[in-house]
Parts: sequence; C-alpha cells; structure tokens
Amino acid sequence: MALGIIWDSLPRLLNGMLVTIQVTGISVVIGLCLAVPLALMRVSRNPFCRIPVYGFIFYFRGTPLLVQIFLIYYGSGQFQDALSQLGLWTFFREAYFCAVLSLTLNTAAYTAEILRGAIQAVPWGEVEAARACGMSGLLLQRRIILPKAFRLAWPAYTNEVVFLLQASSLVSIITLMDITGVARVIAARTFAFYELFITAALIYLVLVYGLIWVFRKIEYRISGHLRGAPDSSPGNVL
Repeated sequence: MALGIIWDSLPRLLNGMLVTIQVTGISVVIGLCLAVPLALMRVSRNPFCRIPVYGFIFYFRGTPLLVQIFLIYYGSGQFQDALSQLGLWTFFREAYFCAVLSLTLNTAAYTAEILRGAIQAVPWGEVEAARACGMSGLLLQRRIILPKAFRLAWPAYTNEVVFLLQASSLVSIITLMDITGVARVIAARTFAFYELFITAALIYLVLVYGLIWVFRKIEYRISGHLRGAPDSSPGNVL
C-alpha cells in the first residue's frame, strides 16, 4: 500500500471533507425549514395545500438523487435565457449551488414525509386536552403537535441525515471537489485507487459516526421525560 500517496493527499482530502460538511449542513438546515411547512400542508384537509405537496414528495422520493442532480445542473442550461432575465443564471451555473439545491429539495421531501407520519402519530388525547385548554391553530401546532412529532420522528430523521451525508458523494459527478471528487482526481493521476478510496471511506466513516453521536446526544436531551425517576423507595436506598 502506497502510504506516501495517502499522506501527501491527506490535506486535499480534508479540504474535500470541509466541502462535504458544508454542502450537507446547508442542505439539512434549509431542507428542515422547508419540510416543516410542507409536512403541515401534507396533513391539511385542504386539497389545494395537500395535493401539490404530495406531488413534490412523490417526485423527489420516487426518482434517483443522481437524476435530480443532473436535471438541475445540466438541465437548467436549456433555460439560460429565462434564468438570466430573472437574475438566477448566476446561481444555476455554479456546481456548488446546484448541488446544495438538489440535496435540499431531496431531503425536504423525505423529511416532510417523516414529519407527516410523526404528526399523524401524535396521540389524539393530547390534542384534545390542548384544545380543552383553549389552544388552537398555530399555537396548538407550536406547543403540542410539532414538539411531540419531532420527538417521535427523531430516530428516522437521524437516519435521513446520515443517508444525505453519504449521498452527498454524488455531487462529485458535477465537478464539485468533495471527499469523493478529490479522491477520484488524485486516484486518476496516481492510479492508487485502492489507497485513495479506502482513505475516503474512512473519512466518511468518521463523519457518519460523529454525526450519529451528536444526534444521539440531542435525542437524549429531548426525550428526558421518558427516562423514569430513580426509585427512592426505602428498599432501594442502599
């Protein structure tokens, strides 16, 4: 194994790791902000709210992420004139923007569906109790339904973020120099494919389990009410 090539390539791979973290982090934050209203529209009884969101989720969950990236990055060139008139071509001609947009829309669709299931899993008795206390509308959603739904959805949402981090390797296809992109370029020049991609896999492994550790800490904090109080009966004092 060419350890010298790995050592010499490590600074560039770490720079690619920063790109991976940036792209994933931005997509997760914006995607979550989009997913909350989308999930609320998805459970709405109004068909004008529910049906368009269903179509959005149906498309982004039913098509491969790689195809979505190609459509946004390469397909937007067919609408260059229209995008230029709107002042958007400056963004769509950049691989970084297209990568973030693709990942954001994809994770927004998956997260919205996760939250939709969690919202519908909120016990009806809690909702009725809140209404009996005078809560309704946005106050009911903000104080009762959404906090409970987030706690229910957190394990599934953790998996979604992990999958998104792993799927971010696809953005190297559109020339973005993330971990996979850097490893592929260096391997093509040195023919050390085994060494470079093993190193890239180890970096992803560290990122994934670091992310899981952070999300478990958050889950521990938001589910404190589920941990029973210590038994203080006389028989268990000693």
